[in-house]
Amino acid sequence: MNILITGGSGFVGGHLSRYFTARGARVIATGTSPHHPLQGNENFEYVSADTTRQGAWQTRVADADVVINLAGKNIFKYWTESYKKQMIESRIQTTRRLVEAMTAHQPAVFLSTSAIGYYGDRGEEVLTEDSSPGNDFLARICVDWEHEAFKADGRVVIMRFGVILGKGGGALSKMIPAYKYFVGGPMASGRQWFPWMHIEDLTAAVDFICRHDDLKGVFNFCSPRPVRNKEFAATLGHVLKRPAVMRVPSLAIKLFMGEMGGALMSSQKGVPERLNGTGFQFKYPDLEKALSSIIDSSDDRSAR
Repeated sequence: MNILITGGSGFVGGHLSRYFTARGARVIATGTSPHHPLQGNENFEYVSADTTRQGAWQTRVADADVVINLAGKNIFKYWTESYKKQMIESRIQTTRRLVEAMTAHQPAVFLSTSAIGYYGDRGEEVLTEDSSPGNDFLARICVDWEHEAFKADGRVVIMRFGVILGKGGGALSKMIPAYKYFVGGPMASGRQWFPWMHIEDLTAAVDFICRHDDLKGVFNFCSPRPVRNKEFAATLGHVLKRPAVMRVPSLAIKLFMGEMGGALMSSQKGVPERLNGTGFQFKYPDLEKALSSIIDSSDDRSAR
């Protein structure tokens, strides 16, 4: 199996590259970083490129049986108007360039990222793949992003990511330092729903979808057991052997994080209804077991 991954130098892209090369697949990853940790692996090739622009990197689609589109600017930054434009263009333009390249060569499956943010702030509502979109900034990006991906012919899969948890980056790398310094805790009321997924379940789900030709359309990539933000905070504190009582007031979040802070306080009770319906088995449906598998003994020692 030959796989092209855009955004391959990021947290999820790195994990997917390691997962598939370890199983004998040939992976070509693109990204804006000049280097990739897997360079030198005989099953891996890295192409440094700006995928929002037309270029030689598009010809690599012809080598791919599977295309996985992960490219997009990090949302965990202060959203100036200029940065919001970059967030939009990095997602929309890369997807558009991929679809262009697929007119000459159609891969067996095109998997394109979106996010649970598609649904907006929905309180207590259970959100399946059939739920309607929201109308905030992130929701509108996701709607447009998915629209571009669905322009591709053939089998298209949209992956609406929850918060992905794993070693080596992602959301946990931002959270753990606060807990180690005894200032971790829930955000605002803590009652908002927090959709999450272990990186090992994500990689396994991508592999599962690639190998089942009948699977297409939208899939929520999140655990079947969503938790509230306060439960997440308490569980993370328990695993790190740290208290989780330093609640961050909503006013402070909005003051220091601006519009992005409002998105962080959104409530999205996402469930993976379609993944569950395929027979896919989650390895880590339980949050405490998921966090314990990620935060190993070396993390514990450094926390003391």
